Amino acid sequence: MKYIYFLLSAVFITALFSNCAGNKELQERPPAQFQQAYFTSTQDSIKLYIPVVTIQTKQVALDSVYFKGLKAALQEDAQNPGVYFAQFYKGKQDLIMSSDPKEEYVNKLPQKAEKVPFELQDDQAVIVFTQNNKTKYFRITGILERTKE
Repeated sequence: MKYIYFLLSAVFITALFSNCAGNKELQERPPAQFQQAYFTSTQDSIKLYIPVVTIQTKQVALDSVYFKGLKAALQEDAQNPGVYFAQFYKGKQDLIMSSDPKEEYVNKLPQKAEKVPFELQDDQAVIVFTQNNKTKYFRITGILERTKE
């Protein structure tokens, strides 16, 4: 009898956790009204810009974005309201090496490639957002590269 109880408990717990892990579905409707997204690239980093025309800030919060195999937090640009950006660090950065740890404090941690839970092409990104306390995902396409001005 203990064996049957243990087996049923194991099946129930496995089913419970497998449903939580498979909840990463892309949304059909965008969480906000977006304009053309674009990115700029330097030797050390990529900066992705997502202009937002309208967003219901009380219901939707843009959290992070997957782009080119990396994940970064989305932040609203203080100089351009309505434009969200994410900074991705690639390659080797110049590091400050010093005997004084305070001088090394400005070094940024390297950004590791993260396993993206979606198939993405080079001109696509997935926005991670929270709506009504639920994490959701939306794919944006047609991202263009712009030269830095």
